[in-house]
Amino acid sequence: MALPSNILIVGGGVFGLSTALSLTKRHPNSKITLIESSPTIPNPHGSSVDTSRIVRADYANAAYSKLADKAIKKWRSTAWGAEGRYTQNGLLLVYPADSASAKEYARKSYANVRAIEGDNVEFLPSQKDVLRVVPAYGEELDVAGGYVNWGSGWSDAGASVAYAKELVDQTGKVEFRTGDVERVLYEQVDGKKLKATGVAFTDGSSLSGDLVILATGAWTSKLVDLRGRAVATGQAIAYMSISDEEQRELENLPTILNFATGIFIIPPRGNLLKIARHAFGYRNPVSVPVPGAQGPGERMDVSLPEKGVPVPLEGQDAFRVALRQLLPRFAEREFVDTRVCWYTDTPKGDFIVSYHPDHEGLFLATGGSGHAFKFFPVIGDKVVDALEGTLDAELSEMWTWSAAATAEGEDFDGDGSRSGERRANLKDELAKAQKASRSSAL
Repeated sequence: MALPSNILIVGGGVFGLSTALSLTKRHPNSKITLIESSPTIPNPHGSSVDTSRIVRADYANAAYSKLADKAIKKWRSTAWGAEGRYTQNGLLLVYPADSASAKEYARKSYANVRAIEGDNVEFLPSQKDVLRVVPAYGEELDVAGGYVNWGSGWSDAGASVAYAKELVDQTGKVEFRTGDVERVLYEQVDGKKLKATGVAFTDGSSLSGDLVILATGAWTSKLVDLRGRAVATGQAIAYMSISDEEQRELENLPTILNFATGIFIIPPRGNLLKIARHAFGYRNPVSVPVPGAQGPGERMDVSLPEKGVPVPLEGQDAFRVALRQLLPRFAEREFVDTRVCWYTDTPKGDFIVSYHPDHEGLFLATGGSGHAFKFFPVIGDKVVDALEGTLDAELSEMWTWSAAATAEGEDFDGDGSRSGERRANLKDELAKAQKASRSSAL
């Protein structure tokens, strides 16, 4: 299928860069412009920029397991994983005795990944078996069982984004433009339907295109109405300093992920231990104009990222509880840094890789739901498949624009691997921390 000759990609993260790279190979005659709000890629505020991201085929959904397997093969055996961008240290997935849902998710995930990795995957039916894999975690490790997949690993996220940018630069076929996109521009077709014709920037300038691809992650909701289909959620991440001896003790252990709490610990690098939480997350409601609205002045409340905020006390306390279960000797150690990373969550945790049904010339590649990064080496080809109408049926069914949005007020359950409070308000949680700080000073 031929694509338009003038293509705009908004967003220079995983979806945007990988799509640009695939387009240069499969549609070399198209003019491709990639727009990024940051003057540098990686964007320091992007969700794909961090010390590490888990790379795993461990899913309860076999379709994601199969796609992740293809990506992992590239992480392992091509330049994608070279120069420290990929480390295969294994992934230990555990569950506590009191969480039947976590145990069930682990059971399904184990079956799927065992079919792919074979003997690289070992079932661990008891705490004793888990400790055999991670003896450094100590006898106080509070888990009932799990499994370890030695075929999983982690990626240096920031370095991988920089590498993808380098690959795109080498093609010489993508023009980069820096600017904050304020809205998608439309014209009416047949007096009714809207057609995307480009984007407008906050500085008043604009850029025309025949096809607009929004790969804008957690910022997408201000550019297209995603109510009931996607929501930006803030996820907690914290770091603590460790000694050289502790670094040597922990650096070669597998990543540990607790299915019941969503909390995971990735082996340290550079004497820095990272703990993070894959949860329902914080929301940050903001009033914005309804994108593409026909009536003047229409507004809506959506969650949008708040840059540069620390993890609220609630999140830090959750990390302390988790550390008491997993690594008790670190439970009271000071966090040297915390940050909120922004996901774009969808009702079932499936991506949105689809043309907009009501806006001709508008395509979305978003909804990463906190697990898209691992697919970096292969996701661009899948996006271009969808653009051409050739995406395999199983993925197309999962990723297409849903005919019916989730009802207002109804929660997104994701894929069953999330935890924590639902709809926690970021500003409310930060205010609690400020109140606690004032009280302690009195």
